[in-house]
Amino acid sequence: MGSLAERAALAGLVLLGGCVHYQARPIDPAQTAQSFSARRLDDPGLEAFVEANAEPRPEAWPPPVWDLGALTLAALHFHPDLDVARARWSVAQAGRATAGERPNPSVTAGPGYDTTTKTPTPWIPFIGFDIPIETAGKRGHRLAMAAHLSEAARLEVASTAWQVRSRVRSGLVDLWAAEEETRLREEQQVLHQDNVRLLRLQWEAGAISAFELVQARLAADASRLALRDAERRRAEARVRLAEAVGVPAEALDAVSLSFEGLETGPPEASLAEARSQALLHRTDILSELSAYAATQEALQLEIAKQYPDIHLGPAYEYDQGDNKWTLGIGLTLPVFSRNRGPIAEAAARREEAAARFGALQARVLSEIGQALAGYRGALRLQSDAEELVANLRREETTARSIFDLGEIARSDLVALQLQLGAMSLARLDAVTRARQALGVLEDALQSPLPTSSEAWQRPPRSAAVQPLEEPR
Repeated sequence: MGSLAERAALAGLVLLGGCVHYQARPIDPAQTAQSFSARRLDDPGLEAFVEANAEPRPEAWPPPVWDLGALTLAALHFHPDLDVARARWSVAQAGRATAGERPNPSVTAGPGYDTTTKTPTPWIPFIGFDIPIETAGKRGHRLAMAAHLSEAARLEVASTAWQVRSRVRSGLVDLWAAEEETRLREEQQVLHQDNVRLLRLQWEAGAISAFELVQARLAADASRLALRDAERRRAEARVRLAEAVGVPAEALDAVSLSFEGLETGPPEASLAEARSQALLHRTDILSELSAYAATQEALQLEIAKQYPDIHLGPAYEYDQGDNKWTLGIGLTLPVFSRNRGPIAEAAARREEAAARFGALQARVLSEIGQALAGYRGALRLQSDAEELVANLRREETTARSIFDLGEIARSDLVALQLQLGAMSLARLDAVTRARQALGVLEDALQSPLPTSSEAWQRPPRSAAVQPLEEPR
């Protein structure tokens, strides 16, 4: 018996040696906040990420200017939303290992006692095993369902990556608009001050009434307030852009930003093709398809559960000097329950998933139609505003020539320049709307892609789930 006990202890140690042990990973809020505050766009980790994913690779590091593409790569590296999405994907991947696990056998051991005899010994030690065998392909259905759920989670990472790119683009558009408005407001403020000075001279000469001078001063004061408001929006837009990238606002202070490419839209000839591609290949549509496929496997799994698993029960007992072996076979009799309820639930969930997919595709179609109509309308508005500004500029050039000849007063020229400034602000609003509408259209089409297809799949920097072997 001592030898048997030693062998049992050795087997227990071997089993325990293969166990996973808990490792504490507490979160220090102060440390995470400090880590975020220390992020910069010249980070070595970002450099390695850009080198691996940029197409083409930057010629120098850090880049002399940061455009939409470079900032998108920085956001894919830094933004916490992607860490969350990647962590969810890791959970789904771990679910594949769970689905592939086979049920463990169980063992039962104990003593028996024969009260009818004392020779050679009344004790009857025994040991029995229960070896479950799954039937009807249940494990295969679990694995297939987990694979589809993992793919859906992977595509959710792609959707999150697109949302990150969209927010970066929107932040760049807002910052560009705020900086352009600030510049125009500054020019307007100078013109208003010049206008007040000229009208004061005319008032002192008795050429105009005090009311006209007061109106000019009020317009100048309103212009000054509008300038301060534009400066506020510029500061807020810079913070929002930093938030979209996933860095503190100070990280953008030392870099030069480029706004090129924000106005480049798809040609009309490619819109129809992009629309059809979006209806079939948008990541949220593909993710919903994978989720539907998972419900298909879930239904097949519940149907397979109608067929009971087999339990092999080999056993041994030592009965008063006799070695006795038995082999039992057990299964659950489907008498009272044939798994009808879970099958009905799984079938209903499949119908729900199909309805969700149909609703999503209809919503995508509506989004694309609205975005396309909005973009075309914004382009027409921008075209009209460009034409009006061009006309006023020609008039301003003519008025300047007439002023140089001494045929109109300086105040008349300034008044026309103020009108040109107001129309330039209206044009800026139209251009901003067009660029925003283009962003909405790109979001609806999910095109162009943010960067190389591998960039958003980078595992989290602090993955809690370690890579697991694929179940066989």
